[in-house]
Amino acid sequence: MKNLLRILSYIRKYSGIASLNVLFNVLTVVFSLFSVIMIVPFLQLLFGKIPFVVNKPEFHLSAQYILNYLKYALSIEISSNGQLVALVKFCLGIALLFFFKNLFRFLALYFLAPIRSGAVRDIRDELYAKILSLPLSYYSKERKGDIISRLTDDVKEVEISIISFIEVTVREPLNIIIYLAALLMLSPQLTAFVFIMLLITGFIIGRVGKSLKGQSIEAQSVSGRLVSIADETLGGLRIIHAFNAEKFMREQFSKINSEFFSLSRKINTRRELSSPLTEFLAMCVVCSVLYFGGVLVLENKNLAAETFIGFMVLFAQLIPPAKNFSSAWYNIRKGLASAQRIFEVLDAEVKIAEKANAIEIKEFKREIEFKNACFSYHNFDDKKILEGINLKVEKGKMVALVGQSGAGKTTMVDLLPRFYDISDGKILIDGQDIRDYKLNDLRGLFGMVSQESILFNDSVHNNIAFGIENATREQVTEAAKIANAHDFIMKLENAYDSTIGDRGGKLSGGERQRLTIARAVLKNPPILILDEATSSLDSNSEKLVQDALTKLMKGRTTIVIAHRLSTIQYADEIIVMQDGKISERGNHIGLMAKNGIYNKLVELQAF
Repeated sequence: MKNLLRILSYIRKYSGIASLNVLFNVLTVVFSLFSVIMIVPFLQLLFGKIPFVVNKPEFHLSAQYILNYLKYALSIEISSNGQLVALVKFCLGIALLFFFKNLFRFLALYFLAPIRSGAVRDIRDELYAKILSLPLSYYSKERKGDIISRLTDDVKEVEISIISFIEVTVREPLNIIIYLAALLMLSPQLTAFVFIMLLITGFIIGRVGKSLKGQSIEAQSVSGRLVSIADETLGGLRIIHAFNAEKFMREQFSKINSEFFSLSRKINTRRELSSPLTEFLAMCVVCSVLYFGGVLVLENKNLAAETFIGFMVLFAQLIPPAKNFSSAWYNIRKGLASAQRIFEVLDAEVKIAEKANAIEIKEFKREIEFKNACFSYHNFDDKKILEGINLKVEKGKMVALVGQSGAGKTTMVDLLPRFYDISDGKILIDGQDIRDYKLNDLRGLFGMVSQESILFNDSVHNNIAFGIENATREQVTEAAKIANAHDFIMKLENAYDSTIGDRGGKLSGGERQRLTIARAVLKNPPILILDEATSSLDSNSEKLVQDALTKLMKGRTTIVIAHRLSTIQYADEIIVMQDGKISERGNHIGLMAKNGIYNKLVELQAF
């Protein structure tokens, strides 16, 4: 119930449109009711089954008055214009009533569409914004495909749920209430019997659909795993083919696909059961009402035969809304399962939070300082990735981090723009804890070029200008020239307007890397982080990229993570990391003279 109310909160802003939907639903039901009520008395009068009503009945609020007035009006029409003319007018009148009924039905649906689409758009926007705000540590515990599934499939299920709920709570209850009111005026005793039978039917349907929510949650989770495997397959096709792993991947996908098939079959079977079950129960109710009403007419003489016929005609109009109600209930149960998965993401804790009184920082003035900094991921254990880090990086200096894989180098630089927050200690910029700064201001100080070139399936211009508002073509071109990228860009089919494919797949490794450098050049950050930016390139590409990096580093504070130690020999300070701690520090000449870890790393590369 809590999740349902939360979904409905997204509809609140569309209350004005929702009121129009309610209005036209009411008109739909009213015109439908009158089109049904008029048929029986007219046919009775037309074929002489009952005598004409020549005296206008006195007004009093009851079903009998309405029926008597209809008979009076129809009697006047038949006696004045004859049977055939009256029949023609009656047929035209019924057609007109049905026209307006369906017109108002269309208008009700017309005003439902923006409610449905708007609420879903708002949910998807909020979910995407939350995905962007969650820390990187969150995604180390979650499957990417499952997150995508929540953003697409689960939101779609919620959309269906919203539609079902609006229709259930507006149109169908209106139908049921208005027809029950008409039935109540015809026969309170028989209506009470109908109401009890409907409650019993609703209870049975509710019991059948009770387990649907749990199965739906499981099915959506398995769907997320399917998306994950598909995403990993598309990203790793080269390795799959290289290791002849097609059979393994097919079997893995087929296993999860079969699991999803089994769950989907159970869910669809239970959901499709709603229609025949409702129809069977409705016929049971009809038979019960026929028997009970027949007893009232034939034995107790408490009900007139023509009133009973009119009652059954109106009662037949209750069956479609009751059937729709049960089908919608199944959709709501399934939608609530998806809503629960969406709200799990929306309610996830944003650990990288900005303080309410965060201060601005627009420029880097003096130094970066790690003060006894410690860090643990807390994913599977409390193992410390970094422990007791003490380091100062002065403005304009180049500091290099070296060491074996897993030593904590990348984690250390990821702490600076607060991709993660330290567990203990402090990180200071210009003497102020970085957690005191506004997050956007802090991250605006850094430019990053990583080993993997992160590019988007967009134009060259937009990739270089990524995150920079109102960047001109001249600025983008100048940045590309500094990054040694302009020449190869101009050889592309549409130059700076060329689309580079998924993750820059249309470009070579060196070309992709030079675009990321051009992006950093355009941002013009005071602090530069280079995370093994040349380690995956061939010699020719490395020379071009290294030349671009040299231009980029000029006049900036630079922190370099390097495996190729030849690229950092001229660093102002080299920090040797081992098991999350600083083992050695100094310049290249001093560290070589110590004959320690750094010296061994250099000798291994030379060998």
